[in-house]
Amino acid sequence: MKQFRYVESSLFSVAPLQVLSFGAISAAMGLGFCLSLLFFMDQNISASMLNNSTNRLKKGSAYHLDLLVVAVLNGVLSVLCLPWMHAAIPHCPLHARNLAEVEQRVEHGTAREVIVSVRETRITGLVAHALIGLSLLLLPVPLVYIPNAVLDGLFLYMAVTGLYGNQLFDRILLLATEQTAYPPNHYVRRVPQRTVHLFTGCQLAQLFLLCLSGFFPWVYLQLAFPLVLFLLLPIRHFVIPNVINKKFLQALDDQQIECDS
Repeated sequence: MKQFRYVESSLFSVAPLQVLSFGAISAAMGLGFCLSLLFFMDQNISASMLNNSTNRLKKGSAYHLDLLVVAVLNGVLSVLCLPWMHAAIPHCPLHARNLAEVEQRVEHGTAREVIVSVRETRITGLVAHALIGLSLLLLPVPLVYIPNAVLDGLFLYMAVTGLYGNQLFDRILLLATEQTAYPPNHYVRRVPQRTVHLFTGCQLAQLFLLCLSGFFPWVYLQLAFPLVLFLLLPIRHFVIPNVINKKFLQALDDQQIECDS
């Protein structure tokens, strides 16, 4: 198994930007543009999931400010040859989930979890990142002896646990569920069964394209992953409405109807 590589002399070293040629700078700008698209999409998708109305957050959103902070931090990290940081799925939504007060509600004989409130605090984020910073004291021992397989398993566990409550995953399960046993989601009550499965198929086809570009063995094709992700926007707004009625799309895009008392 591969181990975490650590070179003490390279820690906090400034990148030799002055030795780059004009061609190297131009190539870096092109690759940086693709990477900026990925950061933009990932940051805004994470923020949108956090600011969803079902989370019942009281503090306002700050999409532009968050993106500006990420840009400044990554600019400094690039100069110091350190890894980039950004909001990421699934641990950002899971963080809010862990701070939430959840209760079980029964609708039409089906129990579902509803978020009552979320403890909106900065303490957990500050403590978590402080502990991440203190992990530098664990270099080179014992972090150098932790195999990459352990980290891969951790990320896989986070990804699997993040599937529950995801609308796409729920609709995939509907493919193998009897119609009489469908949960009382409002899109199921308002959208025909065939249309629900058609919309799920369209999303699975787009997911296949993302996986094809992201996991393909050709490095240059992997670099096109952010562009493929960005191209899904016009597909969703201009192509899919020609296949599925807009009123059904609106119902499918909305979250489950909240049971307010």
